[in-house]
Amino acid sequence: MRILMGILVFLLAMLQYRLWVGEGSLAEVHNLRQEIAIQKEKIEKLRERNLELRAEVVNLKHGQEAIEERARSGLGMIRENEIFYQVIEPEKTTGE
Repeated sequence: MRILMGILVFLLAMLQYRLWVGEGSLAEVHNLRQEIAIQKEKIEKLRERNLELRAEVVNLKHGQEAIEERARSGLGMIRENEIFYQVIEPEKTTGE
């Protein structure tokens, strides 16, 4: 009977060890759930970015205004007979 009790106590100790420290432990499960939550947030941000990019692609394919806006802002292009003015702000000094 003592041997059986010893075996049962040993098995209980091994199961408790595995539950708290070993592979598949509660701490590991908690960490994995946190990583899943972080990855879901990243995925959601990427989905939003993809939607924005998709809308921009559609706009560039079908709208001349978007292409013109890109050329004006990105490349500094102007239309014929337009005058380009560049305003340069004076540098702020730290006062002497």
